[in-house]
Amino acid sequence: MSAAGTWNVTVNSPMGAQPSTLTLAVDGGAVTGTQSAQGNTSPIANAKIDGDTVTWSNSITTPFPMTLEFTGKVDGDTLNGTVKAGAFGSFPFTGSRA
Repeated sequence: MSAAGTWNVTVNSPMGAQPSTLTLAVDGGAVTGTQSAQGNTSPIANAKIDGDTVTWSNSITTPFPMTLEFTGKVDGDTLNGTVKAGAFGSFPFTGSRA
């Protein structure tokens, strides 16, 4: 199943659950989209799909400026994986199709 569409993503961080909305568009081999959280929307970068694996990064400014690097697997209407949060380490995330 395609990763294209809108996803409700929740990162389980030491600061608690961090919800966001991820929108992915796939056009041939190109993957683009946005991620929205805490009232801010930003374009994602470095997005790729390889089989059922999707990766992307997102630069945030709150609570700290950093680049989040996501790697997840699509399984039907779920998208689960890990996010690397710079020096803070990696945390699991869960997602479901909106």
